[in-house]
Amino acid sequence: MTSDHPSAGAGVIEPPGLKRRDDWIAVAEDAIPFERIEAFFAGRAYEPHRHDTYAIGQTLSGVQSFRYRGAERTSLPGATMVLHPDELHDGQAGSEHGFRYRMIYIEPAAIQSVLGGRPLPFIKGGVTSDPRLFAAVHALLPATDARIETLEFEDGLFELAHALEGAAGGPSRATAAIDYRAAERARLYLHDLPHGTVTLESLEAISGRDRWSLSRDFRRLFGTSPYRYLVQRHLEAAKVGLRRGVPPAQAALESGFADQAHMSRHFKKAFGVTPGRWLRMAAMPLGREQA
Repeated sequence: MTSDHPSAGAGVIEPPGLKRRDDWIAVAEDAIPFERIEAFFAGRAYEPHRHDTYAIGQTLSGVQSFRYRGAERTSLPGATMVLHPDELHDGQAGSEHGFRYRMIYIEPAAIQSVLGGRPLPFIKGGVTSDPRLFAAVHALLPATDARIETLEFEDGLFELAHALEGAAGGPSRATAAIDYRAAERARLYLHDLPHGTVTLESLEAISGRDRWSLSRDFRRLFGTSPYRYLVQRHLEAAKVGLRRGVPPAQAALESGFADQAHMSRHFKKAFGVTPGRWLRMAAMPLGREQA
């Protein structure tokens, strides 16, 4: 991606007459299963929302502002943003020139594949100048038209997980025993988008862990609750359908939501924008219906 054509990266069709100050999102087409974007916003970017992933990124230009854990935060070029799973945040430009940034959304399960059951690292304030973490994140955030291969990502993930622990002050000491294998069995079951109603009772039977201990362990290991993890998997399935041009009502049903309105409510809560705005910024077709 070049500075002359900021919206021409992978996953974006450049609309006619695009101006420099138009908001846009470019989505990378990688071999890895995690979303990676580059974006520009001139003003308000996202309404308050939360992910069940780490949102890890770096500001390329301008001033990036967001409210996080009760305070206004600012990211400038040279720093690294690490938003913890399930933490409410928004996003907007901190100056009249807008801001441009790159971000990767990494599931806590991937970090756990390196940490092996230690509590997730937490970066206070959501912004850090730690040099090792900056280098680790920078390696995973090339331009969106540069493809990251699987082995390259796995190498980078190892360095990222340990850099996160270092920037957070080292491995945390758990106050109670964590059953990582039981929680992972429950996570894998949810990841496959099971049909029918899922309850803590059913997860208890699958994991072999009592429901309340499982619920506690799941949050400490994966950064969110079992229910929100399941909803996010439905949303990711919906995004795949929407980007392929599936009409929103059909995408909602195919991904497990009751209807389009149900999907749209969860979509905005998770990503801070409606499905329609998300598609317009990525220059993808909406299909026959408006979200």
